[in-house]
Amino acid sequence: MAEAKKNNPIKTAITIAVSLAFAGFFLWLALKGLDFEVIKASLSKANYLWVAFAACFGLGAYWFRAVRWNLLLEPMGHSISNSNSLWSISFGYLMNLTIPRSGEVARATALYGVEKVPVDQSFGTIILERVVDLVCMLAFLGLTLIFKYDAILSFYKQSGVNINPNKIALIFGALAVCGIIFFAIRKRLANVPVLGKIVGFIDGILDGLMSIFRMKQKAKFILYTVLIWVCYYFAAYLVCFSLPETSDFGFADGFFILVVGTLGMIIPASGGIGAFNLAMKFGFMALFISMGKDSNLGGEVGLIYSFISLPLQICIMLVMGLISIPMLAKARKF
Repeated sequence: MAEAKKNNPIKTAITIAVSLAFAGFFLWLALKGLDFEVIKASLSKANYLWVAFAACFGLGAYWFRAVRWNLLLEPMGHSISNSNSLWSISFGYLMNLTIPRSGEVARATALYGVEKVPVDQSFGTIILERVVDLVCMLAFLGLTLIFKYDAILSFYKQSGVNINPNKIALIFGALAVCGIIFFAIRKRLANVPVLGKIVGFIDGILDGLMSIFRMKQKAKFILYTVLIWVCYYFAAYLVCFSLPETSDFGFADGFFILVVGTLGMIIPASGGIGAFNLAMKFGFMALFISMGKDSNLGGEVGLIYSFISLPLQICIMLVMGLISIPMLAKARKF
């Protein structure tokens, strides 16, 4: 399949504006009533050597994800270099800083440019990665529920999120019905000129999704998946040691921070700005409550943590993403 079509400039501008609006709104909520002098003093006293250690694990996650991606593409007959995989992933993360969720398409398109892997197939493997990431996230959530149940309960109350199981079941049920109908009439749709291309694209995605069942090196895939999430864990947990208020946090606290931070990054705000900060504010408030400490202090500490952790993540995305541009251009195949 050819490269993805260019976005409409007006649509792109609107998407970026909405994303920035989300970021601004959540950042305003996070910073409301904050004493900036306290934050400034704490940031100046932080031990940034621990932040540097966390950055090493953040970079390690990039590499393990790049190598793992090759394992998913191999069953479809594509043998790509680890470097092209790494720079395609880095470019995708860079695009996520501008337009949330655009990185997946950008990553697949970048790989097509250097390895000629069809976009639909590589995009299918990216979706598969997201499914695997969700399973890993649920595993960490399970660990958090076991070791930090009180903190999870406090976070749920602090965030004010109201989850209606019936609505969620209805949504999944509707999606399942639509999926069944699509596969029932799929062959007929393939003969329709315009719809045929859509069906072909979906077939390519499904081929990518099914690659995990044809993979020869399943043990390696599991190993790299574990290593990716170990890197994510330590990239989040080691930042705690940079602050005196959180330097005594245990491994279970790290599980909680990773889960809450991941939830914050899911919200479509540019670079997670605002949403991540607010999630950390509520998360640390919940942690402090579960420890019998002042929740307001926890909120301040959570924001201080977020002002170290989030810039670290964005810095890695920017550096790796900007390096990826000339590297991909150099490797590009015409």
